[in-house]
Amino acid sequence: MSVTNRTKRITARQIQQWSGDQPIVALTAYTTPMARALDSHCDLLLVGDSLGMVVYGMKTTLGVSVEMMIRHGQAVMRGSDRACVVVDLPFGSYGESPAQAYRTAARVMAETDASAVKLEGGVEMASTVAFLVERGIPVLGHVGLKPQQVHGHGGFRTVGRGEEAARVEADAVAIAEAGAFAVVIEGTLEPVARAITERLAVPTIGIGASPACDGQILVSEDVLGLFTDFTPRFVKRYAMLGQAIDQAVAAYAADVRARKFPAAEHCVGMPASDG
Repeated sequence: MSVTNRTKRITARQIQQWSGDQPIVALTAYTTPMARALDSHCDLLLVGDSLGMVVYGMKTTLGVSVEMMIRHGQAVMRGSDRACVVVDLPFGSYGESPAQAYRTAARVMAETDASAVKLEGGVEMASTVAFLVERGIPVLGHVGLKPQQVHGHGGFRTVGRGEEAARVEADAVAIAEAGAFAVVIEGTLEPVARAITERLAVPTIGIGASPACDGQILVSEDVLGLFTDFTPRFVKRYAMLGQAIDQAVAAYAADVRARKFPAAEHCVGMPASDG
């Protein structure tokens, strides 16, 4: 009897147990084709509410709905079979109460079959994280710069200066102690993110934080040069695919206008040109 080898998906529990000597590779994914391209290279794929800005052209993430997150979560799950897939809970879908958070998270998990959910917040969200974890929903925390609280932050800015450093650390500790399997630290001064990483028992995943974090995450479109509205300082571009797409589409448009496309080889029943 033959046994078919199937790829086992990385679980939230496995990531929780990884130490700093095995850095966690994470990127965002919003679509099936992108998930297929990233899956073999990444340990974690985040279906982030950043899709509001990257995919839908919103100015912030605040307009993203639960339905949007579910649709994109389903798409990413169809395109991956290895990475731990985490889906963001969008603004307004979990902050009212632990019960509201559970209803939203349970729906997201049931309809996408994702591995976990992510929510933003610190001390004030610790009871909610504990409520979800106690009911079998793995949670990825998110502290530091919290895009869903962009107006409260006074814009997209680096956090952790002065007294703010202690608040960010307290937030991370509270979320970790509440049961989060890992904590994303975003837009935070490097020494603060380093101190948090050294203190927490669970892995930290940095974005605009510190190389000392147990893993790193970026928006894939930033990495690949597909989203160029602005470039955060913490982004390293590994390709400029936006330029390649522009050149390819320009060549296509030129061929269509010159009636060079489609040619005989692109058509059925069209005789080849003698020329």
